[in-house]
Order: sequence, then structure tokens, then C-alpha cells
Amino acid sequence: MPADASVPRSAEVVVVGAGPAGAATAWWLARGGIDVVVLDKARFPRPKPCSEYMSPQASRLLDEMGVLAEIENAGAAQLAGMVIRAPNGALIRGVFAGAHRWRGHRDRGLSLQRTLLDPILLDAARRAGARVVEGARVQDVVLDQAGRASGVSLASPDGTTTTLPARLVVGADGLRSVVARRLGLARMSRFPRRIALVTHYAGIAGMGELGEMHVERDGYLGLADVGNGLANVAVVIPASRADELSAGTEAFLQRWIAARPQLRDRFAGAARATPLRTTGPFASRARRAWAPGAALVGDAADFFDPFTGEGIYAALRGGELLAPYAAAALAARSPLGERTALEAYDRARRHEFGGKWLVERMIGAAVAFPTLLDRAATVLSRRPAMADLLVGVTGDFVPASAVLNPAFLARLLLLP
Repeated sequence: MPADASVPRSAEVVVVGAGPAGAATAWWLARGGIDVVVLDKARFPRPKPCSEYMSPQASRLLDEMGVLAEIENAGAAQLAGMVIRAPNGALIRGVFAGAHRWRGHRDRGLSLQRTLLDPILLDAARRAGARVVEGARVQDVVLDQAGRASGVSLASPDGTTTTLPARLVVGADGLRSVVARRLGLARMSRFPRRIALVTHYAGIAGMGELGEMHVERDGYLGLADVGNGLANVAVVIPASRADELSAGTEAFLQRWIAARPQLRDRFAGAARATPLRTTGPFASRARRAWAPGAALVGDAADFFDPFTGEGIYAALRGGELLAPYAAAALAARSPLGERTALEAYDRARRHEFGGKWLVERMIGAAVAFPTLLDRAATVLSRRPAMADLLVGVTGDFVPASAVLNPAFLARLLLLP
């Protein structure tokens, strides 16, 4: 379906950002009969640096939105789990349908290029009744006299500057969210600070049904089949090494791969298929996921590190989670009622994702300190059931408490 050509005069909810978080939020709200307008500065399809991985539990949300079959028919690869190579060469292999009692919506994750995925999700939002305006760059959040968000100002597709009033503004605009920054909610973390170089290759040897993470002492490389004969390739390095990219990102990527024999041989007959893009630094988290008249969802609210590759699930689930609280905020008859609804959303979000955030930070710390990862990899390579459990947590269907307990951590830190 074509994008709407002009900016509407008003909306109950304006969603800034039309990626997975914005599309899912708009779908859930529009499905509930709420008047929603989605704005994005890009025109779709557009490339987006991303791991492009959707965990097994993401399939439940895609199924709810009526797009799971369409995504599979678009050529999405199916991933059975993950293998992580530690700096010492030890391999952690974990599968989603592993030796534990939990099962996800599907036994496999999905992986698909964002140029294919995002338009599918956005069209689902349109079918639900959301109005979408592409090529509309939001410049600021409009505040009323009480300091409450009451809409956005933007450069519309025809180049004119306009204001779109709304009763609720949702920031779904990613890592450098305009909404989060304008409302004073954005906060960058000092650790870990990393930069990613992301592209696609065709013809990498040895690609299988597991996503791959190759951790070195100066960064890591992720590999995953994304279907249609392509693999997502991402090299992630500390932000402190950004100066090394000044000579050229493509040359840096080639040198990084060539310096690793286990990767160099696999890339020997491969060809880069898409432009190389850089994103980061990572590690941002909003002080809270709401302000009077506004809420944050997806990466705009929290982005820690791309290692576990769970951003798309968190974006989709975040939209589903926000919808009933947004509806309650709209139905509130007073600023206090609205505040109560949005505070409840923030608590629900912390409850939903808090354990996973802690696991992500533990993994991030292990990646930053290779000796720690080497030790953990040595243990997990000998205890595949533990590896399956950890990979299940990253797959969003095993509860974080399954690994955040003294027994698991003791086995992980003590060599058998």
C-alpha cells in the first residue's frame, strides 16, 4: 500500500519512527480503534544496520499481526540456535529446542533483511487502520503550557514545516531518539561503548542453521543467514577504536576478517552484496520510558549491545506491551490519571525486560573481558544443556531466572 501523501491535521497518537517498534505499536493501537499516525523520515524500503534476527518468541507477535507467513514466504532463514567462538577457540553451541522444559512459539528463530521485513510490518499497521507518512522528519516535541507533550513539529514530505497535534506522542525512533532527547529522557551509558560495521555477503562458506558470534580480544564478528542467499555480517569494535576507521571502513572490515584464519578462509570466495554501514556507539537507556503526554518504545527506550541480537523482539513486544497503557492514558480524565497509566507502563516494561537486561549486561561484560568469556566458554562447551538454557534465554522464551540463580552461576564460573 502506498504511503499517505500528506500530514494529517491531528491524531490521538502520533508514533515517531516506522521500524518494528513503531509499526507494532501502531498495529496494536489501531487494532483497538485508536486514531494513529506514524511518521518516519525515511521512505521504505530503506536499509538499516541491524542483526536482522528475530528470536523464536518473536514469531508469536508476528503471528498475532498476521504477517508470519508473509515473512517466511519472503525468504526468511530459520535459525536453530547459536554458536559462540571464544578468544581461546572454545565453542559454545546452544539450540532453542534444547535440553530443557521450555519451548518457544517456534523451535527456531527467523532472520530477514530489514529492507524486506520493515515494509511488511508497516503495511500490517496500515491494514489495521494506522495512517503512515514517510519522508516526514520530526524535529521537535511540542509542549503545552504545563510542559506536557502535545504533538510534534516536523518537516513534511513536501518540505514545509508543520505541527501535528496529538494527545500522546510515542517515541519509536531508535538509538538516537529525537523524542527521548527533546524530553530530556535520553541517557548514554559509559559501558560498553561499541561501534558496529554491518553489511551482507553472498557465498560465505560453511553457513549453517546456527547464528555465529566470533569473539576476539579486539571485538567480535556476527554471522547469520538472512535468506535469499545472503548472510548478515557485523563487526563490532570498542568505540575507542573509532579513529581506525578514518582510513576507510571497507578496508578495516577486510583487514579484520583477513587477520582471523578461521574466518579468512570462509570469506575467500564470498562477495559483499550490500553497502557497508556503520552504527553506534551503543549502550543507551532512557531515564524512564515516559514523560507527561509521551512514551518510549523499542531502542528509543533501551539499547544495550547488539551481541544477543534481540532488538526486533523487544521492539515488537514493547509495542504490544504499551498499547493497553496508552489506551488507559488516552481514556484518563486528568493529568494524574494519565501519569498513573504511563507509570504503570514503565513498571510493566521493567518487569518484562529487567531479567533479560541483566543477562545482556553479564554477556556484555564477558565479551569485554576475554579471560572471563574464555572461562565461561570452556565450561559451556562441556555442558551443552547449560548452553541450551542460556541460548533459550536469549531466544526470549526461557525466563532469565533460569540462569540468574546461584546454582547456574556457580557451575558457569567453576570449571568442571
